[in-house]
Amino acid sequence: MNKFAMAAGSGVLAGILATTQIAGPLLAQEAEKATVYEQLDLFGIVFERIRNQYVEEVDEGELIEAAINGMLTSLDPHSSYLPPRDFEDMQADTRGEFGGLGIEVTQEEGYVKVITPMDGTPAFEAGIEAGDFITAVDGENILGFTLEEAVDLMRGPVGSDIVVTIVRDGLEEPIDITITRDTIKLTAAKVRKEGDTVIIRASTFNDQTLPNVIDGFETTVEEMGGIENVNGIILDLRNNPGGLLTAGVDLADAFLEQGEIVSTRSRESAGGDRFNAKPGDIIDGLPMVVLINGGSASASEIVAGALQDHRRAVVVGTKSFGKGSVQTIMPVQGDGAIRLTTARYYTPSGRSIQALGISPDIVVVQPRRDPATPEETADETARPTRTESSLRGSLSNDSLSDDEQEQIRKEQVAAEEAAKLREEDYQMAYAIDILKGLTAIEAR
Repeated sequence: MNKFAMAAGSGVLAGILATTQIAGPLLAQEAEKATVYEQLDLFGIVFERIRNQYVEEVDEGELIEAAINGMLTSLDPHSSYLPPRDFEDMQADTRGEFGGLGIEVTQEEGYVKVITPMDGTPAFEAGIEAGDFITAVDGENILGFTLEEAVDLMRGPVGSDIVVTIVRDGLEEPIDITITRDTIKLTAAKVRKEGDTVIIRASTFNDQTLPNVIDGFETTVEEMGGIENVNGIILDLRNNPGGLLTAGVDLADAFLEQGEIVSTRSRESAGGDRFNAKPGDIIDGLPMVVLINGGSASASEIVAGALQDHRRAVVVGTKSFGKGSVQTIMPVQGDGAIRLTTARYYTPSGRSIQALGISPDIVVVQPRRDPATPEETADETARPTRTESSLRGSLSNDSLSDDEQEQIRKEQVAAEEAAKLREEDYQMAYAIDILKGLTAIEAR
């Protein structure tokens, strides 16, 4: 009997434990829900107090938008609320035409930080640089402004001037830069040749990027007399702030035959995506160099990381920006949208570049230009150099044929052009030299 009682007692105890194990999480969830509802009630109370008792009459719609935006911006610098007008502007941006200054910005330490000035835009022409902090607009301090508020302050009629106060690394005092607003029409990518090298400059990633690259590449190669006359490709992603993830994937795919390009991982383990290359390399395996710097962000880093991990290209320049998160645009009622960070992305080797950036294989820093070049130095540079061949009555070279001598002269001219390029764009000249070295190794 006692044994039965003990067994029965154990059964009751086990039943109580089982019930507690099941009910415990449920009770915790209910308690959590109750807390959330209490906080939502608190929000409603505060909203009513503001609406009825604030010293001035408030716009209820703007108040709700500010609350939503505050909730999103508290998560990370890239999540935000897009009112209807901003949502329309963003859609225009991805198509490659919009109005403004032509800068890609983020927020850091309460100030607006320039990720990059876009090629050929008013900000670029005025001398805005990647890494600049905008601390004031037309004399108004923007510390404490949300990113959207600061951007809205910089908007204005086409043709009007704006004065931005810049704090720049290396300068002791802030500087004021005047920029004339304009309609921005971006060419996503341009292709040109430099000697035997084809240079692809991608300035942003939108629906035009890959078509611009393919059309420009085909035209340039035809001008050069065929792909057999090309020694390699330089993909210039410097100051490219990114854009559409799919556009970055498409560009990387253009140079890869197979393998993963990028993967994304969300909070849910089953919520990630993986993007793989399809067969086909538009440059037929030619040597390749990718140029990056601190203004290369997001989709630019996806492309550079994929080509680096697959050993398809040598990455040259300085460390990239380090934006390794994916934002999803979600339309909401009222014609607005929310921009929400929903995933992190990873390069083919599984590395996240969030806050770390892509480290180049070869670090090459672009020297700052000295605007005050002494006149005598310029005169010395311009003065022709005396050589043996310039001396009166010098002997000719009879060991080479006329064609061989002409070839040497062409090589000398090319070397002189390369020297000029080092003065204009040291990183690009360095990349071209690397390609020449790669080509010489392959030719052995």
